[in-house]
Amino acid sequence: MRVLILLLSALLLLPAVVFARDGVRQGVAAYRPKAGETVLKLEIEGRGDVYILLHTKEAPKATTHVLGLAKSGFYDGQKFHRVENSPRPYLVQIGDPKSKTGDLSGSGGSGAHIPFEESGFTNVAGAVGLARPVNNADGGDSQFYILLDRSSFLDGNYTVFGMVVGGMDVLRKVEKGDQVLRVTAIAG
Repeated sequence: MRVLILLLSALLLLPAVVFARDGVRQGVAAYRPKAGETVLKLEIEGRGDVYILLHTKEAPKATTHVLGLAKSGFYDGQKFHRVENSPRPYLVQIGDPKSKTGDLSGSGGSGAHIPFEESGFTNVAGAVGLARPVNNADGGDSQFYILLDRSSFLDGNYTVFGMVVGGMDVLRKVEKGDQVLRVTAIAG
């Protein structure tokens, strides 16, 4: 009798397991921020959703700027202009408005300059940092990277303003030129 109950339970759960593995959203459940948290949701065409918990207290200038751009629709329709997977998974990057027209050079931005903020967070897998010109720590703008693996050589040089809390599996499938349909802010 016990075996029959276990077998029936497994059969009832099978569709949920199959959907979670092969579903349109890649099995990523919507992240619900806790009170006081702010999350960015990236809807990536044909891949799924990514949820980024913002470090609003530790990196207020960067998060305020990125949130303002997201709320204005700045990121909607942009493409990932940088994806580095070789020789090992490294990062994906977005934030160049020129990517909407197919220019994937990564040379554009919103025109702002956000000063470096030492948030206290390190560049681990899932960390989100404000990209900037190599020789200008205070030159961050609209472009940001999401790390696919630990990259400690970036620590102390770039403002880490967020952390992926859902959708790392989605990010690992992103290819250069993949489009972000929408970026929305969710407040807890």
